[in-house]
Amino acid sequence: MSSDTRRRKATKIRHLLETEGESVQENTTHFNEERYDAVEEFDNYEAVRTEARAIKENAIEQLPELVETLRDSIEENGGNLYIADDAVDANAYIRDVVGEVGGDSVVKSKSMTTEEIEVNEALEADGVDVWETDLGEFVLQVADEAPSHLVGPSLHRTTDDVADLFNRYFDPEEPFETAEQLTEFARDYLGDRIRAADVGMTGANFVLADSGTITLVTNEGNARKCAVTPDTHIAVTGVEKIIPSLSDLGPFIELIARSATGQDISQYVSLFSPPTESPTLDFKNADEPVFGSNKDRSFHLVLIDNGRLKMREDEQLRETLYCIRCGACANSCANFQHVGGHAFGGETYTGGIATGWETGVHGIESSTEFNDLCTGCSRCVTACPVKIDIPWINTVVRNRINHDHDRAEYDFLVEGLTPDEEPAGLDLQKRAFGNFETMAKVASQTAPISNWMLDSSLVRDVLSRFVGIDQRRKFPSFQRESLVDWFEARGGSRVCSANRTAVLYPDVYTNYVLVERGKDAVKVLESLGVEVIIPNISGSGRAPLSQGMIDTAESKARQVFDQLRSYIDAGTDVVVIEPSDLVMFRYDYEKLLPMHAFNILSENSYEILEYVFGLLENGADAESLSSADSRLAYHSHCQQRTLGLDAYTEAVFDRLGYDVITSDVECCGMAGSFGYKSEYYELSMDVGSTLADQFTEETDRTIVASGTSCTEQLTDLLGSGVKHPVEILASDEP
Repeated sequence: MSSDTRRRKATKIRHLLETEGESVQENTTHFNEERYDAVEEFDNYEAVRTEARAIKENAIEQLPELVETLRDSIEENGGNLYIADDAVDANAYIRDVVGEVGGDSVVKSKSMTTEEIEVNEALEADGVDVWETDLGEFVLQVADEAPSHLVGPSLHRTTDDVADLFNRYFDPEEPFETAEQLTEFARDYLGDRIRAADVGMTGANFVLADSGTITLVTNEGNARKCAVTPDTHIAVTGVEKIIPSLSDLGPFIELIARSATGQDISQYVSLFSPPTESPTLDFKNADEPVFGSNKDRSFHLVLIDNGRLKMREDEQLRETLYCIRCGACANSCANFQHVGGHAFGGETYTGGIATGWETGVHGIESSTEFNDLCTGCSRCVTACPVKIDIPWINTVVRNRINHDHDRAEYDFLVEGLTPDEEPAGLDLQKRAFGNFETMAKVASQTAPISNWMLDSSLVRDVLSRFVGIDQRRKFPSFQRESLVDWFEARGGSRVCSANRTAVLYPDVYTNYVLVERGKDAVKVLESLGVEVIIPNISGSGRAPLSQGMIDTAESKARQVFDQLRSYIDAGTDVVVIEPSDLVMFRYDYEKLLPMHAFNILSENSYEILEYVFGLLENGADAESLSSADSRLAYHSHCQQRTLGLDAYTEAVFDRLGYDVITSDVECCGMAGSFGYKSEYYELSMDVGSTLADQFTEETDRTIVASGTSCTEQLTDLLGSGVKHPVEILASDEP
C-alpha cells in the first residue's frame, strides 16, 4: 500500500469518525447491551446456538437436494421457482415478471440480497417506480446512500439528520422535528404506494424446503404488506437461506432477534406458503364491502447463486453461508462501533462477516479496502448465533490478498532473503509487522543503539513513508538482556523438585521488551511453589497470522509444538502471560496444526492468572503474593474475555483483598500492530478513548491491564504507567 493510499484511507476514516461515528456507536452499543441482557435471560442459549449451527451445516451440505425439494413444493403450491446464476440473470428474470404483469410500480421490504444484485437500478432503467418501504431503507433511498449495517441500514444517521433530509426532499407545510413525526409521515406516504403497487418484493430470512414456506422476521409491518397487497409477489433470497422444514425453524427464531437487537422475538414473524389463496383488497373501491378482483395471485421465488455455490465448495469460505444476517458481528466489533459500515464494508455487506460475503459474491478486490479493520479479537465469534469463525475467514481472505499479485522476475531473491514463508510481492507493511519477532531479536541484541535509532526522526520518517508506522506512536524499548538470557544467567528456577513444574512461555514482547514483567511472573510462580522453566522457544505466530501470513504462522506453530512437546510429555504445564498467544494455543492452532498436536498443546496451556487461581484453589499460600497496591482499576484483554478467562484475574484480586473497579469497555483499540498503522491511528485512539474515559478520574488507583496492547494504549491515553496483574502480585524480594 502506498503512502498516498494510506493518507486517503486515513482521511476517509477521519471523516466518518466525525460525521457518522457518534450515531453508529450509540446505536450499535445499544444493540450490543440489549443482546447481553437477552442472552443472559435465555437459559438454553448455548444449546440453541449449537443446534442452529448443526442445522445450517446440514442444510448447506444437502443444498442441491433441498433445492429440488423446494422446487417441488413451490410448484405444488402454484408458484414459480427460478435459480439465478448471478445478478444479471436474476434481474433479467425479475424485469420479465414485472413486465408481463404490466407493472409500473414495485414496493419492496428490506433485503440485502436485492441490494447485492442492485435490482432497484435494473427496474428503474425500465421506467418502473421502486419504493423501499422499510423506514431505514426509505431514508437511504431518499438520501441516495448505501446501507451502513445489515439490520439497521441507516443507523449512521440521527433523528435530526433524517428530519433535515426529509424537510429538504419533501418540503412539508410544517417541518419535521421528531421521530414520531417522521415515522407517521413515512407510514402514510409509503402506505399509499403499497396500495397502488403492481408488484410486491420481499427477501426471505428462511425458506422451508418441504412446504415452500418463506419466513420474514421484521420489526415493521411493511414486509407482510408488500407480500400480500399486490397481486404479484416476488421473493428474492440467496440459496443458502433454505432449511429442511418447519421443525428446523425454531432455533433461528429464538436466536435472530436476540442476536440482532436484543429482543426476545421480533415484532413480526410471518410465514407464507404463497401464492396465498386470499384475493387482494380493491383499494380503488374502498366503499365496497367486498374483496377485490378474482385474478389469480402469482408468486415467484428467485434464489440467487451469485457465487454462493462456489463458496459452498470453498472449505475456508463455506462457513459464510451459515450466516443469518443478524449483524451481531458488527455490533460486537469495537472498530465497527466507531466507524460504521461505510468504512467497515464493501459493495453490499458490512461488519465482520462482510469479508466472506464480499469475497464470495463480488470478488476478493471488494474485500481489500476494509479487510484489515478486523483485528482478530474474536469477540464476534461469541456473538454469532451460529458460531461462525469470522476472524478466520478474515485471515484467510487477507492471506489470499497477500498472494494476489503478479510475480516479478526477481521475486525469488526477496523470498530467499526474508525470514518468512510468504511470496515476495507481500505488502511491505504486513511483512514488517508479520516479522516483528525477527526485528525484536535484532533490536534486543543491538540495544541501546537500536532504541536510539528507532527514536530518531530520520528512521521514523522512513518507517512512516515506506512501512506506514504512525510517527505519533512510541516504539517499544528493547532490552539488551532477554528474559531467556536473564533466566539462564540466574541459574534457572530457585524452586526445585516441586510438585508442579511449569514452562513460562517467553512470548516475543515479554522476552525482548517487557522483561521485568517476565521476571515478576517467575517470582509469582515460584512464590506459589512452582518450579519454572524458560526455554528458548519460537514466537507463537500471532504476529504473522494477524497480517494474513498463514504459511509463516503455520511454520511457527509447528516449531512451538515441537519445542514444547517433550515438556508436556513429562507432565509440565505451559503458562502464558500474553492472552493473544494463549489464543493461538487454544484456538488458532486448530487451523495450523494436526488435531492431535493442537489437542495436546491446548489442553496443557494456561493463562498465568488462571494458573495462579488454580494454585490458590489447591492450597498454595496466598500470603506469599503482594497486596501493596490495594486500590486497582482493571481492564482485561479482549481475547482473554473471548476465552472466558478474565474472571480468574478478578477472582485472584478479590481473594487477596484488593479494591478493584473493572472496566466494562471491551476493547482498548490498540489490537497489536493495528494501532501502529498510520491509516488506522485515529480510529485506534477513538476506540481507546472510550476506555480511557472510564479510568481518567481514577487517579488514586493503579491501572492494571492484562495485555501488552492494552498497557501500551492506556499508557498513551492516560500519560501514566500501566501494570500487568503479575506485576501487582509479585513481591519486592529479589
